[in-house]
Amino acid sequence: RELLPPWLVIVAGLTGIVLLCVSTKDVPMAPLTTKYGIVLDAGPSRTILFIYQWTTTKANKTGVIRGCSSCPVQGPGVSSYSDSPQKVGKSLEPCLHWAQNEIPAEQHSQTPLYLGATASMRQLNLTHPILSDGLLAALTVALKSSPFSFQGAQILSSSDEEAFNWVAVNYVLENFFKYNWQGQLVPSGKGMAGVLSMGETSTQLTSQLEGENQAAEGVRLQLYGQMHSVYTHQCPCHGTDQLHRRLLSLLIQ
Repeated sequence: RELLPPWLVIVAGLTGIVLLCVSTKDVPMAPLTTKYGIVLDAGPSRTILFIYQWTTTKANKTGVIRGCSSCPVQGPGVSSYSDSPQKVGKSLEPCLHWAQNEIPAEQHSQTPLYLGATASMRQLNLTHPILSDGLLAALTVALKSSPFSFQGAQILSSSDEEAFNWVAVNYVLENFFKYNWQGQLVPSGKGMAGVLSMGETSTQLTSQLEGENQAAEGVRLQLYGQMHSVYTHQCPCHGTDQLHRRLLSLLIQ
């Protein structure tokens, strides 16, 4: 085996000494900018304001968010204000003011604000569409007056609502992605969970369609670099109200 030339050994040694003697410091990295978003979940019995936050970190072009905090709106659900829509905006004011204190003032104008109404508003829209339109108009006026970036107030279809529930459950279970030992976002490799959602009047089973079943009617979602086809099977008259009535009937018998 040939020996290294003496001059090369000397140069390597001197280089090592210089590296050890030169003071080092960490190279400062630009801090990640934290952004915020607000979702008002207008359910049948009450409305809850949720604040979410995220940074510029993305997994296959989809943001990575986390829940920050929430504020339950005092009073009943928004559909209960159908006879007095001018009061529905007032009911949201305490939580909107709370959100202004939670989110830095310089971020207010850049923070998207969205309201999604669910079952009770869907029912009101079917039976009294003029009243539901009036409520949405009143909500729009109230939310536009806030310092946040209002993105809309709408009634979610049942399939959209259950698809969002499916996304939320699988996100929490880390079925879309995971962090590896280096702290990098990588595909989790796990399958997607189905979601059984039981309401007062009906039960819904939501799952991902695979293979040939993807041609069936459903909601298509592009998430974390993959396309997901999600289908909801409705089970009307199988909610908690019906179960309660059946139990009372059995007890009476």
